[in-house]
Amino acid sequence: MDLFLFVLLVALTGLVAGLVGALSGLGGAVIVIPVLVVAFGVPLPEAAGAGFVTILATSSSAGATYVRDRLSDLRIGMFLEIATVPGALLGATLTVLLVHNNLEMPLLIGLGVVLLAIVPSSLSRRREELPGAVTPDARSRRLRLSGSYHDAYHGRTVEYVAADTSPALGVMFGAGVVSGMFGIGGGVFKVIALERYLRLPMKVATATSSFMIGVTAAAGAGVLLLAGYIDPIVAAPAALGTALGAFLGSRLLPGLSNRTVRVLFLPVVAALGVEMVLRGVGLP
Repeated sequence: MDLFLFVLLVALTGLVAGLVGALSGLGGAVIVIPVLVVAFGVPLPEAAGAGFVTILATSSSAGATYVRDRLSDLRIGMFLEIATVPGALLGATLTVLLVHNNLEMPLLIGLGVVLLAIVPSSLSRRREELPGAVTPDARSRRLRLSGSYHDAYHGRTVEYVAADTSPALGVMFGAGVVSGMFGIGGGVFKVIALERYLRLPMKVATATSSFMIGVTAAAGAGVLLLAGYIDPIVAAPAALGTALGAFLGSRLLPGLSNRTVRVLFLPVVAALGVEMVLRGVGLP
């Protein structure tokens, strides 16, 4: 394929990925990595490296906008990063080892099954607009893990408080490992931890995840960069397209309802789970 056409198509893929990633809180890698592997024949480790770069682009663009609009909760995000960053370093290191031993496929299948198992329980709350009565645990009260934001859809200020921090920390460590290993999927577990266990409004969970994924990606990207798995010809156009798409998505999210954001989130999770299982069994 002609180099100019390749760069253009990768940038357009990044544009779509950034838009979806900003609205779902998952980062552009959810779309970029499968397209690079399936459509362009990029090896999985290099696709994962490009995925990390697109996550950084999404976080820098959409995440910064959400922080400015006070939709991201920095206190909660930084608290959870104490579990996510070590997981990302571990996951990125495992990737290098697994690739050399051809053991990454069974893990892809396992990850896909976990994601598909999450969908039914999330579907049961698809009509929930805002969390009901939430009881914070002792750690949440001690660290004051609560906040508020102006909801443009409802036209009022919405207050929230974090609930169960212990399971959320566990999920966040797993999110870091997954993100570090595959450059994809970490944002899925972040949103689930924020929305399901901490019981934050879906838009706050999405916005906070968009902020957090950049920190996690930076931790894992350094390992893959040292291992030689980040190709600038692949990563640069993907990142440019993703940054533009993420900016557009960040302008749309505040005006959407929490239910709409959840409806956008679940199909992406299901598609990601199916795609990982298929890759794990050797199908395109």
